[in-house]
Amino acid sequence: MDQGAELDALISRMIDDYVSRNRAAKVLRDSLDEAGVGFYPVADHLTLRTLNIDRRAEEFTRLGYGYSETIEYEDWYAKVYRKVGYPALFVDQAYPDDRGRTSIIPGWVKTFGDQMFHHVAVRVEDIEQAIERLKAQGVVFAGQIVGAHGGQLRQIFTAPEMIDGQPFSVRGSRLHRQTA
Repeated sequence: MDQGAELDALISRMIDDYVSRNRAAKVLRDSLDEAGVGFYPVADHLTLRTLNIDRRAEEFTRLGYGYSETIEYEDWYAKVYRKVGYPALFVDQAYPDDRGRTSIIPGWVKTFGDQMFHHVAVRVEDIEQAIERLKAQGVVFAGQIVGAHGGQLRQIFTAPEMIDGQPFSVRGSRLHRQTA
């Protein structure tokens, strides 16, 4: 199998697994499937959580993803990997030193492992319309849209799915409207 086909199969399998555990993603996928679009073509970025970014990213770098940048937060950081024609890949990890002691990432990885997506961000053209239609199908959102009208990035997260009393998708699926 060539790298492109292997990468397509890996991402498709992981998205299918994620969708099987996240009601909001399933509702969205079913609607996109009904329209003939499918879920994967609208995936903006994919996010993994891990205890070792470089080791976890190897599966994707072997298939053509390349390191792009590091984004730092208070108690965790993410390395971003990109491959032309594919969604960006964010791999998140708590800082290994004292800065990471308050991060929820290690607990999430201990519960769910690092072989599945934490969340999948979906690009939409009209975020308000998407929210309205998904709410009509029973999808619950956490909080409000973040980002100004006409701004570069507007986003909202679905409420987390709970598995065995633990938040599986801590922020749920993400809908966002991004302009260049």
